[in-house]
Amino acid sequence: MSTYPDSVPGSRDLFARARKVMPGGNTRTTVYIDPFPIYAARGEGCRVWDVDGNVYYDCINNFTAMIHGYAQPEAVAAVADQLPLGTAFGAPTLSEIELAELLVDRLPSVEHVRFANSGTEAVMMAIKAARAFTGRPKIVKIEGAYHGSYDFAEVSLDSSPSNWGDIPASTAYAKGTPEGVLKDVVVVPFNDIEALAAVFRAWGSEIAAVLIDPMPNRAGLIPARQDYLDGLVKTAHAAGSLVIFDEVISFRLGYSGAQGLWGITPDLTALGKIIGGGFPVGAIAGRSDVMAVFDPTGGKPALPHGGTFTANPVTMRAGIAAMTALTPEAFKHLDEIGDTLRQGTSEALKKHGLPGVCVGLGSLFKLHFTDNPITDYRSVYPTAAERKMLDQFHKGLLNRGVLSASYGLFALSTSMEAADADKILAAIDETLGAIVR
Repeated sequence: MSTYPDSVPGSRDLFARARKVMPGGNTRTTVYIDPFPIYAARGEGCRVWDVDGNVYYDCINNFTAMIHGYAQPEAVAAVADQLPLGTAFGAPTLSEIELAELLVDRLPSVEHVRFANSGTEAVMMAIKAARAFTGRPKIVKIEGAYHGSYDFAEVSLDSSPSNWGDIPASTAYAKGTPEGVLKDVVVVPFNDIEALAAVFRAWGSEIAAVLIDPMPNRAGLIPARQDYLDGLVKTAHAAGSLVIFDEVISFRLGYSGAQGLWGITPDLTALGKIIGGGFPVGAIAGRSDVMAVFDPTGGKPALPHGGTFTANPVTMRAGIAAMTALTPEAFKHLDEIGDTLRQGTSEALKKHGLPGVCVGLGSLFKLHFTDNPITDYRSVYPTAAERKMLDQFHKGLLNRGVLSASYGLFALSTSMEAADADKILAAIDETLGAIVR
């Protein structure tokens, strides 16, 4: 049996073709695999087929966006109904009201919603809204946390021992990041309320908001402690600062998102991914007084915001269909599948005598090849040997028909059944065994 990369000659050919018209043959850094990515041809339910006809269980689901997997019947029908009526207008439609009403109903912290075209844009506009509302320049963010492709949100995304400092230094992610960006982003370690308090003692009057993902993927997918989130909200509000919850990914954790699980009431929430039913989407949501910075009805708003395809009815209708299908029963199913895979992966690590821990909640889990106590970004920062094991794990799963993220992340879908979870777990077990051998 041939294995990756020999098993995907069609993808090899497409990558060679792509290199002629795209930098490095790539238009999306996250999907690149060395020496070349696998090109998808179609998806159905919890499976995807590549251009060579290989079939995989999809355990990344477009990096957490496809919570129902592919070709969800309700979303397909909604889009089919909308297409002949028009895909985008220079005017609002009923569909955006209906999706906004659904989100307001699910999130007790949210009174008003404004749509965008990506999670990146949602976070970007939430940060700008916090600045416009408070009149302050600085934001606080967690070291290693990913919040999209916006200069201020990217600070210290991939800091390393060579530049992260004894106290988290604000480090650039992209070459050419202005020094002014680094000056206005204060970085703190995750789950450390004392460090956060120290930052507010130093710069509290300048801080517009704290940007927090309660289970930050790139920072380890470690769930926040309840006392930490409670303390964070209290500390920020005492200083007159806002709290921005980035739920672009974590909204898939429960009916009312992560904030529902933790019982937190943020001032602003950034949404994306699952709320678009498989189409590009973002949303900024929050208290009406804060969201009023976008209000154009009295003249020029404090924060103007446009977007040619914002709230287009195809996305809105697909999003309504996808979110309506995310019932409490659907989340219960996802929790059960996730628990099965987290527990089974942890047992497989022990069975094969490998260092490792499996973390996460609900439909998300992540494997770290370390036995160190994990608390934050630095505690899970992989060594060269651990990076090699992650690469072996990722490619070993590909050869056994499972598609996951190259850095150990798994995102499950409602289209997976218990039997599918068992097969995925068998592939994980076989792959770990092969790593040992």
